[in-house]
Amino acid sequence: MVDTVSTTKSSNGFHPESVHKTANGSTHQDFNPASSASETTQAPVVRNIPRKYKHVIAIHSRPRASCLSHDREVAPSFLGFRNLMVLVLIFSNLRLMIENYQRYGVLICLRCHDYRRQDVILGAALYLLVPCHLFVAYCIELVAGQQAKMEIGRRKKLDISDASTRDEAQEQRDFQSRWKLIVLAHTINASLCLSITTVVVYCFIHHPLIGTLSELHAIIVWLKNCSYAFTNRDLRHAFLSSDGVATLPPLYASLPYPQNITFRNISYFWWAPTLVYQPVYPRSSHIRWEFVAKRVGEFAALSMFIWIASAQYAAPVLQNSLDKIQTLNFPLILERLMKLSTISLVIWLAGFFALFQSALNALAEVMTFGDREFYTDWWNSPSVASYWRMWNRPVYQFMKRHIHMPLVGRGWSPYASSVIVFLFSAVLHELLVGVPTHNIIGVAFFGMMFQLPLMAITQPLERMHGMNGKIIGNAIFWVSFVLVGQPLAALLYFFAWQAKYGSIRQR
Repeated sequence: MVDTVSTTKSSNGFHPESVHKTANGSTHQDFNPASSASETTQAPVVRNIPRKYKHVIAIHSRPRASCLSHDREVAPSFLGFRNLMVLVLIFSNLRLMIENYQRYGVLICLRCHDYRRQDVILGAALYLLVPCHLFVAYCIELVAGQQAKMEIGRRKKLDISDASTRDEAQEQRDFQSRWKLIVLAHTINASLCLSITTVVVYCFIHHPLIGTLSELHAIIVWLKNCSYAFTNRDLRHAFLSSDGVATLPPLYASLPYPQNITFRNISYFWWAPTLVYQPVYPRSSHIRWEFVAKRVGEFAALSMFIWIASAQYAAPVLQNSLDKIQTLNFPLILERLMKLSTISLVIWLAGFFALFQSALNALAEVMTFGDREFYTDWWNSPSVASYWRMWNRPVYQFMKRHIHMPLVGRGWSPYASSVIVFLFSAVLHELLVGVPTHNIIGVAFFGMMFQLPLMAITQPLERMHGMNGKIIGNAIFWVSFVLVGQPLAALLYFFAWQAKYGSIRQR
C-alpha cells in the first residue's frame, strides 16, 4: 500500500508532493522539468493526513432535496427513462409482430390490389388536367394586369396622377367593379377545378388510395388558385394606389406587379412546396443532389413501411372490429380502438416524416426553395391550438393569411375567425376522406369541429404559470390524437366501406 505525503513545491523544480513512501520505508521522487520554469509562486501547504476515526465522517452535512422533488435546485436528466421507453416500445412491438405472424401468417401480397384499369386511367388524367386550372388563373391575371397598366397610362394622359386632384373614392369604386369580374372568373375556374375532381373520384374511381391522391392534388391546386388570386388582387390594388407600393414587403421589390405575371413565375409556384403565393421567395444558392437522393430514399423506404404496416397489422385489426361495431359491443370496441391506436400512430408518424421531412425537403431542394419550416416541434404542443399551428405549417400559413387575418381586419373577433377557419378546414377534411372512400358520413367534419372545445379546454392550461398546465395540456392533446382521433376515424370509415363494398382485400 502506498501513502502519499503532500508538501510545498521547492524552487529547484522538484515536486515534493510527488514523494511516495513505499511499504518498506524507502522513498522516490518524480521530476517535472517543464513546470519549474513556468511556476514562480508557491502553492499553499496541503496535507492529506488520514483521519484516525473513519466512522465519524459527517455524511449528512447540508440540507438536500430528493432527486424528483420540485425543491431540487437542478432538475435531473431523464435520458435513462427515455432509453427505457424506447426499449419497451421496441420489444412490445416485436411481441405484437410475432403474435401477428403466428395468427395470420404473411398477409402482404404484391398482386392483391383491388383497383381497376379505369382507376389508373382516370387518376392519371386528373393529375394532368387539374394543374391546367392554375394556368387559367394565370391567363385571368394576365388580362387583369394589362387592364391595370392601361389604367395607369390613362391617368398619365389625363394628368391626374397628382394626389390632390384625384378622386380616391371613384378609383376605389372602379377597382371594386373590375375586381368583381375578375373574382367571378377566378371563382368559376377554381370551383371547376375542385368539383370536377370530386365528382370523378366519388363516382368513377373505386380504389381509395388513387382517389385520395387525386382529391389531395385537386385541393392543393385549388388552394394555390385561391392564394394566387387573392395575392395578385392586393398587388394590383397597391399598384393602382398612390402610396400602395411603399406598404408592400421589401422582398417583393425585385419583382413588382405586374412583372410577376409570367408563365415562369406561375410554373414555379405550381411546384413550390407552399400554398401561399408570393412574387418572390427566399432561394437557396444551388441544388445538393446528394441531399435530394437521401430524402427520396427516405420517402421510398417509409412508403414501403407504411404499406407493410397497413396490410400486415392494421387491416386484421380493422377486419376483426366489424362484428363488434355491428353488435355495438362497446367494451370490445374500446379494446379494438386501443389496439388500433398503436399501429395507427406508427403509420401516421411514418407518413408525417415521409411527407413533411423527406418529400417536401427533396422538392424544396430541387426548386431551390429557401424557407423549409414545414413544421415545428408539434409533439411538445401544450394545447390543441398550438398543435394546429405547428404540425402543418403550409396549411396553417394559408389559413392565417387568407382567412383569419382578413376576417379579423374586417372586425371579426379572433374566436369567430377561428370558427370559420375550422369550418373551412372541416369541409376540406371531409372531402379528402369521405369522397375517396365513397362515404360522406361527416366523421372527418365533426372531428375537426370537435377541436374547438378541446382548444377552449387546453388554452387556459397553456397560459398557466409553471409546467404543470402545459404538461396536462400536452397529455390531453396526445389522448385526443392517439386514442380518439386517428383510430376512431379509421375504424368508422373502414366500417362504412365494408358495409358498402364488402371485403377490401382479395386473397
